[in-house]
Amino acid sequence: MKPEDLERLRHQLLTLQEELTALDAASKASTKPVELDQARMGRLSRMDAMQDQQMAQEAARRNQQMLVRIEGALRRMDTGRFGDCFVCGEAIDLRRLEFDPTSTRCIDCAEK
Repeated sequence: MKPEDLERLRHQLLTLQEELTALDAASKASTKPVELDQARMGRLSRMDAMQDQQMAQEAARRNQQMLVRIEGALRRMDTGRFGDCFVCGEAIDLRRLEFDPTSTRCIDCAEK
C-alpha cells in the first residue's frame, strides 16, 4: 500500500474517531434512567421515554464497538499489519479499505 493511501485512511479513521467520541459524550444524557414519577409523566409518555432510552443505549453500544474497531485499525497501522487479511494473509483491496478502513478480511474471506 502506498504511504499516501495509508495516511489518507489514517486521517479518515481519526476523523471518524473524533466524531464518534463527541457523539458519545453528547448522548450521555439520553441514556440516563427514565424517571418513574407517574404524577409528572403519563404511562404512554413514560413508555416512549423508555423506548427512546433503549434506542439511545443501543446507539451508544454500536458507537463503542466502532471505536474499538477504529482503535484496532490504528494499532495495525502502527505495527505495519494494516490492510492484511486476518484469515488468508493476503492484502485487502484498497477499495474495500476506503469503504470501511476497519475491515480485517479480504472480500473472498468475508464471503465465506
